[in-house]
Amino acid sequence: MDFDLAPPNGVGPLRIGMDRQSANAALDSLRDLSAVSASDRPGQHVFRPSGLMISIHCTRDMLEAIELGRPSAPTDRVIFRDLDVFAIPARELVQRMGEYTSIEEDPDDPASFVASDLLLSFWRPFAADDAPEEEQGYYFSSVLLAQPGYYDTPAQAAERLQRSS
Repeated sequence: MDFDLAPPNGVGPLRIGMDRQSANAALDSLRDLSAVSASDRPGQHVFRPSGLMISIHCTRDMLEAIELGRPSAPTDRVIFRDLDVFAIPARELVQRMGEYTSIEEDPDDPASFVASDLLLSFWRPFAADDAPEEEQGYYFSSVLLAQPGYYDTPAQAAERLQRSS
């Protein structure tokens, strides 16, 4: 199954800004009932048979972020504008994402990148650009799609709050 990242709206039935009850129902709809994982946690995350993890993050009864973890089998794909984000080596994905938007290395974690205009972030436990056999560093391990303001510093959050008042 393909999961299309559609920032800032969401992924599949999961929509940023939906209430927690609707988010829980949408997350449940992504569970493969023929192969329910013992690791599933209703209202938190599901693991599909491919190994794809789908996690929701709610604050104040509202879905604010969706995280997807790299599958171990190609039966599920996470796509952004025709790019399979977990099948393309991390450095190449960053380069190709740069054709669409600004994407920056996280100053606190050089193995992670943030495309703040799209509210997307990509993470891997460490950078291993020259070692394709080291999948955990060669490919991204997760992608997070978030609501506007999710990546704001405290000063930016205060400014956003002041503008909306």
